Amino acid sequence: MKAVPKVNTDGLYMEDELVDDAFSGVVPFYVEPEPVVFNPDAPEQPAEPDVQEEDEEEVEREIAGYIVGVPVPAGLFRPRFDIAAWEAYQDAIKDGPQEKFPDLWVEGLSQAEIDELTKPRPAEPSETDMLGQQLSIMKLQAMQQSSTVNALGQELAISKLNSMQQQQMIGNLGAELAATKLELINLKGADLV
Repeated sequence: MKAVPKVNTDGLYMEDELVDDAFSGVVPFYVEPEPVVFNPDAPEQPAEPDVQEEDEEEVEREIAGYIVGVPVPAGLFRPRFDIAAWEAYQDAIKDGPQEKFPDLWVEGLSQAEIDELTKPRPAEPSETDMLGQQLSIMKLQAMQQSSTVNALGQELAISKLNSMQQQQMIGNLGAELAATKLELINLKGADLV
């Protein structure tokens, strides 16, 4: 057994079909006739005894595609078997052997469709790349928070220094006030004597 291409009526590759190893050539396959389904609810049609049954005419079956014994060459995006070229080749070999076997498989896609399929796609970031990005963002946020904490620490130190300076000034003013009060008391005491 070997696998050979199965094509539709346009020659476009559909799937592989298993055939005998000796298979070669191109053979049509046909549309399967729809099965007649028995319906028990349908009324019976009485047979007409006087009508002589005519020989059933052979109904020409519809070709659904072809089984092709010519291998598909590598490198085709959507292989298409050239049925007309095959038929022309078959007619030509009736007149005698041919020098060259024709190229029967062609590309079924246009160049624009091939270009669309083959254009580079942006690479999706891997899980490791995404984790690295998240880690970088978290490090940046930590650095910004650290910078904010440092700035707040400096402001707190400046506020503490200002507070200490104000306390020292208040202490100095308190000492001067006390000295002034003592002087007043001493002056009042000296006036009384």
